[in-house]
Amino acid sequence: MIPDPTKLTIRDAHAQLKEGALTSAELVKACLDRIAERNPQVNAYLEVFSDAMDQAAAADAAIAAARKAGGDFSPLLGIPCAIKDNILIEGRTASAASKMLEGYRAAYDAVAIAKLKAAGAVFLGRTNMDEFAMGGSTENSAFGPTRNPHDLERVAGGSSGGSAAAVAMDGALFALGSDTGGSIRQPASFCGVVGLKPTYGAVSRYGVIAMGSSLDQIGPIARTVSDAETVFEAIRGDAGAAEGMRGDGTAFPDGAYRPARVGGAKPVIGVPRHFLGGDGVDPAVLAAFDAALDSFRAKGYEVKDVALPNVSYALPVYYVLMPAEVSSNMARFDGMRFGLHKDGADGIGDYFESRRAGLGREVIRRILLGTYVLSTGYHDAYYNRAGAVRRMIAADFAAAFETVDLIATPTAPSPAFKVGEKASDPVAMYLEDIFTVTANLTGMPALSVPCGDAPADPSRGRPVPLPVGIQLAARHGDERALFEAGKDLRGEVQ
Repeated sequence: MIPDPTKLTIRDAHAQLKEGALTSAELVKACLDRIAERNPQVNAYLEVFSDAMDQAAAADAAIAAARKAGGDFSPLLGIPCAIKDNILIEGRTASAASKMLEGYRAAYDAVAIAKLKAAGAVFLGRTNMDEFAMGGSTENSAFGPTRNPHDLERVAGGSSGGSAAAVAMDGALFALGSDTGGSIRQPASFCGVVGLKPTYGAVSRYGVIAMGSSLDQIGPIARTVSDAETVFEAIRGDAGAAEGMRGDGTAFPDGAYRPARVGGAKPVIGVPRHFLGGDGVDPAVLAAFDAALDSFRAKGYEVKDVALPNVSYALPVYYVLMPAEVSSNMARFDGMRFGLHKDGADGIGDYFESRRAGLGREVIRRILLGTYVLSTGYHDAYYNRAGAVRRMIAADFAAAFETVDLIATPTAPSPAFKVGEKASDPVAMYLEDIFTVTANLTGMPALSVPCGDAPADPSRGRPVPLPVGIQLAARHGDERALFEAGKDLRGEVQ
């Protein structure tokens, strides 16, 4: 057995499994030991599956059979992973970190889960998140906040904070999250790991508890860009029709997804400098971002400024459209058809008591806001106008992509902030999404890659260095350009 297998990348673990130098059982046991050691403080996992070692034994048997037959096997066979608590695994609890769904067991697999099962991945457990994916810090979980493995006084980001923290604390080799406005990329930045929000439709949403249906997308969180690419290749597409499932009508069918980039010259990187000059961006974040751009230049990339005239409206547009979709998607959780039931004085009393007991403050805030913008008299003034500006923002990015292949910004305007620091100020919390929401509004893919640290600075309340990420966005379907540039930045073998 090699020293500390939890530090392996998927690529290296696959090589070790193929050579017989490591077994899946050893790898899974090492991750379970790390979880037992660190999870009580970090709270990345809400549940660790009791059959993880049985899954590993089955994987080892499949690996042995493949070796005996002289063939190769899936790069994810026997690889331990963590799954966000809003992605359905048949027979497992999926609570979306809410009292409303506490104890609910999924009746079927999400398409992405079915694909991971087919690839032979080992499911370690379900990870903490902001309730129903509503939040940017994983402080809104009904089961307590997830803390950043780099500094337990700070948040892990959200809403996929548990998945990012699970990878960062070496409690899984990769994890799945969902991204509605940055919920994979921002926690990846805060925790110093890689996070991919794929092109809208590249990965099926079937089997994901919906928050914003035109915005949500499943994606991987991993230690390296290569590992994120490996997981993306395994989960992309919609296998619903082939497996007798309804599938996701917004997803590309298997075999129909064609990457936009076919190789050639290095991608050209555009930087919207006019969007980065606000007082809300931490100087340490800008310094790490500029250092990453210098690294790209040194590797032969062209970096040029681009204009995105309407990008400053992205955050307000998002916080009109997203709550509207939340309001619609959450209507089913009424205490009668789905979720927790509490008795009231009458039928309407049952409804109010069930939602009051089952839903947290942030979820209620977004339902109220969404119901307001959809109401008679305000629909045209807010929702329809936000939809029109969304199309303008998409047009701005399409115009920019005529001259560049990638658009770079910091992933988040600050490193991880302290637990409780922004809990009483929703606007300050929402501003954490300022650079990430554009990818969800436009449907384009975006990748967060670690690009350095904000150095320790006790005068700013930062006793230890904290990770910083750079975000790269690309044309629809051009994940290949993201992976190419991300690997170059990180010095990974192409």
